[in-house]
Amino acid sequence: MMRIVVLADDRKISSDLQTEHGLSVYIETDQYKILLDTGASDIFIQNAKKLDVNLQAVDYVFISHGHSDHIGGLSYFLELNTKAKIIMSPAIQYQSYFSNRDGLHSISTSIDFNAYYDRIIFVEKELSIANEIEIYSNQSTKYAPPLGNKNLFRKEKNGELISDDFNHELIFTIGKEKLLVYTGCAHNGLQNILETVKANTSTPICWIVGGFHLLTSQKGISYESKSEIIAIGNSLLTKYPNTIFFTGHCTGKNEFLTLSQILTNHLFHFYCGYSKNL
Repeated sequence: MMRIVVLADDRKISSDLQTEHGLSVYIETDQYKILLDTGASDIFIQNAKKLDVNLQAVDYVFISHGHSDHIGGLSYFLELNTKAKIIMSPAIQYQSYFSNRDGLHSISTSIDFNAYYDRIIFVEKELSIANEIEIYSNQSTKYAPPLGNKNLFRKEKNGELISDDFNHELIFTIGKEKLLVYTGCAHNGLQNILETVKANTSTPICWIVGGFHLLTSQKGISYESKSEIIAIGNSLLTKYPNTIFFTGHCTGKNEFLTLSQILTNHLFHFYCGYSKNL
């Protein structure tokens, strides 16, 4: 039994909750209490109180990548919770991130990692926790990454600004007999993420939770065409016919509607306050 609760997202259905461009998901199993990303601010903490989620009891925090809409709330969490281990890529320590949508601007968050070094678990390639939690870096380049990545850059130690290849993005899975995969924003591509997971385990992938980074074209900037979204949907349906997909955050409205016509009752939209027992 797993319980998931969305604490931060771009959407909500209750006026009691707050939204932001960010993502934070709480997962509770018989063994662990886990926070998947921390959104962009302390909104996930405020929403957690209203949703009866005790963040002080969290055992692990997983940071999918270094963008501020996923790591921005970490400093607030570290003040609230004094025991949880933080899992992230070591690259996040020395990289800074930028977006060129609506003009070049920073999407980094300033955190003094040295102050919490004893609580951080850096994962370069992979990590296993009690044969239930698995962390991977992406290994597949079989499919093209999302076109939205063309607006995203990172600055290296030497100050050079380069296109982001998302070497700082990690994949999180949990489960022994049935697998849940958390995609974060899926900057390496949802299909590549799933290929990576399949290459590392024979456990059936039952649930996908997270953003797909399939954006709606706007302001003269084009991303995946409708035919390309249809192709992605057909591929997912063929390769993962028994998998349930939960998405929100960086999955565009039009893209979700197109995918839903293919994946039908295998695709669901989450939002702030969304709760599900799996």
